[in-house]
Formats: sequence, structure tokens, C-alpha cells
Amino acid sequence: MRTTSNPAFKNLPTSGGHANFNYAQGQAGGFGSPLGQSSAAPTKTARPMTIDDVVTKTAITLGLAVITGAVTYLAGPPAMALALPALLVGFVLSLVIIFKKKPSPALVVAYSIVEGVFLGAISYAFAMATGMGVGLVLNAILGTVGVFAAMLVVYKTGAVRVTPKLTKWIIGAVAGVAILMLVNLVASFFVAGGLGLREAGPLGIAFSLLCIGVAAFSFLLDFDAADHAIRSGVDSKFSWYIAFGLMTTLVWLYLEFLRLFAMFNQD
Repeated sequence: MRTTSNPAFKNLPTSGGHANFNYAQGQAGGFGSPLGQSSAAPTKTARPMTIDDVVTKTAITLGLAVITGAVTYLAGPPAMALALPALLVGFVLSLVIIFKKKPSPALVVAYSIVEGVFLGAISYAFAMATGMGVGLVLNAILGTVGVFAAMLVVYKTGAVRVTPKLTKWIIGAVAGVAILMLVNLVASFFVAGGLGLREAGPLGIAFSLLCIGVAAFSFLLDFDAADHAIRSGVDSKFSWYIAFGLMTTLVWLYLEFLRLFAMFNQD
């Protein structure tokens, strides 16, 4: 049974359940955690997921985030006041999407829009604080796109195979990074800068590089979960889950690049 560090993919069913239709089936779904179960008798309108479904839904979610992010950034100083509210709303929406057993396109679209507002606001704040302006944002975007494309090539060419051992290593790394972030946050309540993991300097830069590396390898698990979902004939509506999952990893990666380039400018 394969698994992934991205909680969004845990809602994917373990099999397609389309045996009564003229679709190529017969492959067992070996991914994710069996939290969602396929129906024993799917409706006649159900059809298995394709790569086009994944690409289309991912393009929609990212497109909405980019558009709302750009509008928020161009709004100027007032945009910074939207960062915290958008962050909280996005967090709540993500929890609802993750724990909701059925995919909801409306929730994923709403999350994409809210997340775009947050990214636009936080990007403006970083750009102004460092004095780099839009150049900082463009560098972070290029870094994110570059890593995503590189990991997609790595996965498709089989240069790095997603084995159970690698899966455990990546999940452990994600958990470790999350714990360090939490400890640093708690420590910051008592000591300025906490452990220094998010401060400009050698330690902060090293930690950001570590986060970028872990996020990059997380894409391998995301791609593998999506690949198994497609080959298992999972219902096409679950492509919204995949789009949401890929977006969460992309957002994390973008924020790490944003922070890293800001650190270099401050160092």
C-alpha cells in the first residue's frame, strides 16, 4: 500500500469500481490511505480519471490563485492587511477539503482564490520589506516552476523511483520539518527569533534550503499518487483532490523560495 505526505491524497479511493463499463481496468489501486471507498455500483455517468482531468483541474486552481494573487499584489499597501485573514480562511477551507469524504469543486475553487489573496499579500510584504520589489516575486515564481518541472521530469523518466523506503523517508522528513517549525514558533514567544530557523543568516538559509528539498521530493509522492489514481480508474471527480494536493505543495515551495531570496537580500 503506497502512501503520501500530502493529506489531500488520502481521500483518494483505492480502486476505480468501473468494471461494468468499457474502460480498461484490472489494476489494483496501490496508493494513499483507504479513507475514501469507491461505490460498489457506480452511476452510469461516472467515468475514470484521465491525465487531462488532472491537468485541467490543476490549471484551473493555479490560474485562479495566480490571478487573485496578482490583483492583490497590485492593490499595494492595503493588500498586506489581507494576509492574516486569508491565511486563516485558507487553513479552514483546507481542513474542510481534507476531511470531507466527497470531492467538492466549489471548495477547491474557493481555496484557490483565498490562497491567491494570501500569496499576493505576503509577496507584497516581502517585496517591500527587502526593497527588491516585483523582482523578488518573479525569482520565487521561477524557482517554484523550475523545481516542479524538474521533479516531474525526474518522476516520468524514472530517475528516482518511488519505493516504500523513499516514501517513508519523505514522510518522515516532512514531519521533522513541521516539528522544527512548530518548535521555532513556540521558542519565538520567549526568545526573539526563536531558534533562528526563520532569521536571515547561515542557519535560516540552510533550513530554507532543507524545506525546499523536502518539498521538491514531496512532488514525487504527489505524482505517484496521481499516477496510481489514473491507472486504477478512480472517478474523474477526484481529480479536484489531486489539483488541491499539488497546489498545497506548490504554495509551500513558493513561500520557501520567497523567504530564501529575501534572506539572501538581507544577509
